[in-house]
Amino acid sequence: MNISVGDGYKSASQISRVLTENWMLNNGYCPSCQSDLVQSKSNSKVLDFTCSICTNSFELKSKKGNFAKKVTDGAYSSMVTRIAEDNSPHFYFLGYDKTYTVKNLIAVPNYFLQNKVIEERKPLPVTAKRAGWVGCNILLDQIPNVGKIKLIDKSQPVSRDDVQKVWQKTTFLAHQKLTENRGWALDIMKCIDMLGMKAFSLQQLYIYEAYLSARHPENHHIKDKIRQQLQFLRDKGFLEFEKRGFYKITEE
Repeated sequence: MNISVGDGYKSASQISRVLTENWMLNNGYCPSCQSDLVQSKSNSKVLDFTCSICTNSFELKSKKGNFAKKVTDGAYSSMVTRIAEDNSPHFYFLGYDKTYTVKNLIAVPNYFLQNKVIEERKPLPVTAKRAGWVGCNILLDQIPNVGKIKLIDKSQPVSRDDVQKVWQKTTFLAHQKLTENRGWALDIMKCIDMLGMKAFSLQQLYIYEAYLSARHPENHHIKDKIRQQLQFLRDKGFLEFEKRGFYKITEE
C-alpha cells in the first residue's frame, strides 16, 4: 500500500481505512465485469465503491491479519435492513500484514448475505458512551465457499478471468426473490462444503437432516426439500447429475 496517503492521520483505524481504500481504488476491480472501481462519496452509508461500468456497489472490510470466522460490523438493525434491499452492496474482505502488504482479498456477493449469517451482539452496557447500542458480526464461516471468491490468495493475485467465472457461477441466486428459497439453496451449498467432496450421493447429504431442520424448524419434510434443492442447483448448472442419487459440483 502507499503509506504516504496516511500522512496527517493519527488514529490507527483512520490510517487503515485511508490506506486500504486507496489501495482498493488503484488495484481492485469489479469481479462481475472486471471493470475499474469508483470511490463513493465520503458520507455514503454502507457503500465504499461502485463499478464504473455495471454499477455494482461494494463495501470494503479490512483487517490487519487474517479474517476469522466472525467479522465485526456496525449496527445490527441497519445491517439487517440493508441486506434486505435490492440494491444492497457486495462485500470485499481485505487482510494485510504489519507492513501494509495485502495478503488476502475475497469478494462476497450480496445474495450470500442472509439474516442467518448476521449475528446480533449484546447491547453495550449502561456505562458505555453509546449505552444500549447493538452491533453485529458477519459469520464468514456460515457462507458457502463458492460465495467467498478469492481475488488475492496468500499475496498472489488470482486470474481475473477465473474470478469472473466463479462470480458468474452463482448469479442465479440474485434472481431468487423469495428469501426462504434462496436460504435453502445457500444451506444446501454449505452442506456440500461440509461434506468436503466434489462428487457425493443423496444419502451422504441426508446426514445433515438435523442441521437443516434446526435452520428451518417450520419445515417437516427435510429430505424432500434436499432433493428439491439439488434439482434446482442442477437446473442452474451448479451441480451435475451423474446417475440416480449421485451428484457432482460442475467444473469450470
